[in-house]
Amino acid sequence: MEAVSVIIPAHNAARTIARTLASLASEKAVIGEVLLVEDSSSDDTAAVAVEAALRLGLPLRVIKSSCRDAGGSRNLALEQARFPWIYMIDADDLHLEGGLRMLLATATKAQPGADMAVGAYRRRVDGGERSTKLPGGYTASGPANACAYLEGRIRSIAVGSALLSRRLIGETRFATGLAYDEDTLFWARVMARASLAIVTQPIFIYFVSAERSDDRFTVRSAARFLEWRMALRRLRSCGIAERSLKIREGLVALKIARVHYARGDFDKAARFLNVAEAAPRASADVWRCMRYRAKITLRRRFSAPAAQPQRA
Repeated sequence: MEAVSVIIPAHNAARTIARTLASLASEKAVIGEVLLVEDSSSDDTAAVAVEAALRLGLPLRVIKSSCRDAGGSRNLALEQARFPWIYMIDADDLHLEGGLRMLLATATKAQPGADMAVGAYRRRVDGGERSTKLPGGYTASGPANACAYLEGRIRSIAVGSALLSRRLIGETRFATGLAYDEDTLFWARVMARASLAIVTQPIFIYFVSAERSDDRFTVRSAARFLEWRMALRRLRSCGIAERSLKIREGLVALKIARVHYARGDFDKAARFLNVAEAAPRASADVWRCMRYRAKITLRRRFSAPAAQPQRA
């Protein structure tokens, strides 16, 4: 069976990296190397990782980075990866036993010719278990997958649930300097030309902090949205339909509007809702926009200060 390069970006991950590496130990038979990109950590991430890898018998190689950016760190590792298959996982997530072998066997034996295998995953938000996310709605190949993915019509891919051939990735790299959605842009680029295989078995557990995730949408929200939108529009070069890009723009704007609404910033919520309403939308998203528009109007009305009586 062909070997895999495992890529792990890590910043101040001393508390979790040994656990993540231990979760990969059962896959040693197919792992050719583990590339840990130690990105400007102020803790003992690298030392903890080296000690754990020696104990577990994992072929670890530490790459020093000053990107302060997970996408940039992954890009460094992609430049140095030596094996024909690439698997990426974050330094605070857990691989599930047998998942990597299942992805590799599906791509190389069950569906020979596939250059990307996507599996299910479990999502744990703030320590609570959520339902398993199953991949579905994909076609065998072509830009249709990328368009459906951007439009939210098929289940999103989480880093840690997919295996890609190095040949498929080629010169494709993660967008850097973005506050969010850089993974989506990467998956869309590779899916536009991938031959896909699907695995319904959960591959890993994805740990999510809801507050930290939402924080990305509230800091410099307008400037960050414009930066992200410029990167999104560069997907035109992959043959992705303009309508799909506009739909994605509306979906992200609606998400940002919902976060600002939840945190009581109704002016910013309304501005991002304007962007969402201007984009092509599915009927469910039309309803969501209408609902948030009504909520914002009501909250503004009831939170407005009462008029002061005029003096005679």
